[in-house]
Amino acid sequence: MPWLEFALIGVVAGYLAGFLGIGGGLVIVPALTWIFLQTPDTADHAIHFAVATSLATMLVTSLSSIVAHHYRQAILWGTVRRLLAGLVIGAGAGAVLATSLSPGRLTLVFAMFALIAGLQLLFSPAIKGQKQLPGHFLSTLIGMIIGGISSLVGIGGGSITGPWLMWHGVRAQSAIATAAACGYPIAIAGTLAFVFLGMKPGSQSATPGMEILGYVHGPAWITVALAGALAAPLGVATVHRLSPALVKRLFGIVLVAIALRLALMA
Repeated sequence: MPWLEFALIGVVAGYLAGFLGIGGGLVIVPALTWIFLQTPDTADHAIHFAVATSLATMLVTSLSSIVAHHYRQAILWGTVRRLLAGLVIGAGAGAVLATSLSPGRLTLVFAMFALIAGLQLLFSPAIKGQKQLPGHFLSTLIGMIIGGISSLVGIGGGSITGPWLMWHGVRAQSAIATAAACGYPIAIAGTLAFVFLGMKPGSQSATPGMEILGYVHGPAWITVALAGALAAPLGVATVHRLSPALVKRLFGIVLVAIALRLALMA
């Protein structure tokens, strides 16, 4: 079991989450995909295992962030409740869609999302508030889109929810905090869906032993989650010493490179 590799993935993902305020899925998914491709038990559905395990790690890594944001009264819980139903429905649907796609197609979907995210980090202009938040019906639809995309590619949705809230005039601190809170129901619904779908009779993910639960890889989940939770405060501390803009550009370049590499693998 590559414990050291799992721990390093968690450290990098947690550090970037603390420094940039984004979820670690964009790091965890491609890294775990590469590791799972090396193991016969997981190679055939490496990307499915990686996406599901990435969502499961957020059940641990996001909790401390949510508690800290809540303590500072930065989370707009009314907005979270307005989006909640859509987030849960979308996350479940995204998991179903992910498991119905071939590994090659799902890898290509993730590569496209990583490319968009990387280009956004490199070239996105400053966001200025323009509109009021929509009503409950539109918020539910938007929540379904955010939840669906997030569950499909194994992220918490912060890179979508945060900018969307800031575009509607929510201050940056509250947008980041609220996006973190919105990511938790996505992680819960997506993880449960991947576990259930991976345990269905005839599922090609079934692997003997306790270490695999549906599409969630237990050892990777525990190690990445714990390492990420420990590393996140280091990222938060660094943000006060280095330029976030510079690191965002560097991370954007890395994401574009990852996207191109995964596209060649698809």
